[in-house]
Order: sequence, then structure tokens, then C-alpha cells
Amino acid sequence: MKIAFIGGGNMAAALIGGLIKRGTFAADIYAIDINDEARARTAQQFGIETGALIDAKLASFDAVVIAVKPQVMKGVAEALAPHLSKQTIISIAAGIRATDISRWLNGYTQIVRTMPNRPALIGMGVTGLAALPGVSEEAKALASQVLEVVGAAVWFDDEAKLDAVTAISGSGPAYVFYFIEAMQEAARQLGMDEEQGCALAVATFTGAAQLAAQSGEPASVLCERVTSKGGTTAAALAAFDAQGVKAAIVKGALAAEARAKEMGDEFGAA
Repeated sequence: MKIAFIGGGNMAAALIGGLIKRGTFAADIYAIDINDEARARTAQQFGIETGALIDAKLASFDAVVIAVKPQVMKGVAEALAPHLSKQTIISIAAGIRATDISRWLNGYTQIVRTMPNRPALIGMGVTGLAALPGVSEEAKALASQVLEVVGAAVWFDDEAKLDAVTAISGSGPAYVFYFIEAMQEAARQLGMDEEQGCALAVATFTGAAQLAAQSGEPASVLCERVTSKGGTTAAALAAFDAQGVKAAIVKGALAAEARAKEMGDEFGAA
């Protein structure tokens, strides 16, 4: 499997590092970045070949991962279009619809759009994927193989669902960090120092998430198991409900999904 990357940011670096750890030879990975410093850093870190230009060299690769900012995606796609024949195009650019990428690639359709999230940087991410109609099962399997090096992969038949993926798992880490921050503030008000509050809050989230992943039980059931009638947890949950915390979180995620749709319209209008 020969894989080329266009863009050398953090997510591309995570994928390259994960592929090499999983057994892909460095000689089979190629990265393009217009930034001289970023290119040198990538070459030194992973021992792979790098280049500054999108050119005919890409014709020999099985997959091309586009990992650039949404604002430059159209120009990148137009430069890539003349060099496509059978490659699987994997986009990790936020907010850019596969149909628009196809249009900028002069109708090329072997495109898989993905939405990874930030925990992918430590190999614990989750990625939503959707393919244009007609993308081969082989190409889908290749896309899964690439994205699973940084975590779990969840496929969707309808690309429109990736706006919801963006709202839940794409933006989701920020919701967790927001709640951790609130717990740390509570710890401070309860007399703990910053280090103590951080250690307790972060370890609690890590342990609870692992418990949820391993138990297979619904979150509501797990919550009940921690909550004793008239106890401390019940008091906290009652306060959350009185303030509408759960409803606010749901409302926030819905707002994120609406914004993801708007961004798709904005970026795709070019």
C-alpha cells in the first residue's frame, strides 16, 4: 500500500506515524507540503520522502490523503485533478463535502470523506467515514485501514451524517474538556490546589470512559449504578437537572451540527 499525503499538519503526522507503527514501510509514504520547515520536520521525524509540489508523482500511489485547511481545498483539488487515474482520495478536511471535492476534481468519484477527532493525535480517536456512490469496497477497506491506525472507524451510508459526526465526536472532545474545566473549578472552590483538582478530574473522566467502553451497558444504567438514593451523587445530578445541564449539552451539539452544514455550504460555494 503506497500512500501520499497532501498537507503535513498534526493529523497527517498522526496518520503517518500510525501507519509506520502498523507496518507500512516509510518508503511507501510520501508527503507534500509547501512549507519548507514542515517538510523538513516530517522527513526527519518519519524518514519518508517529501515534496513541495502536487505533480505526476502522485499517479503511482494507491491512496492520496488530503489533509489541508478547508479554505485551500479547492486549489489543492484542482492541482491534483490531472494526476488521478485509480487512486482512492481520502479527505480529512473539515466541512468539505465529497460532492464538492469531486466537482473540483473534474468529476472524479473515488472519494472517501472522513471526520477524525483530536484524540487521534494519541492513537485514541474515532473517525466517521462516508464514500461517494460507486466507490469500491476495496477503496473503502483501504480508507478504513488508513484511519484505523489512529483509532476506531465508523462508516455512514449518507455523507450528510458527517455533519452530525462533526457535532458529536469531532467537536466532542471540547465538550469533555469543558466539563473537566468545570470540575477543576469546583475542586478549587472546595479547597484543592490546581494539581489535585486536575488529577482527580482527568483520572475520573479517563476511568469512567474506559468503564463505559468495557461494560457495554447504556450510560443511563452506569449512572444509576453510581447513584444511591439520597446520596451525594443524587444531590449533584439533581442540581444538574435543575440547571438544565443535559438539555444544554444536547442543544450545543445540535448547534454544532447546524454550523457544520453552514460551513459545507460556504466552502462548497467556490
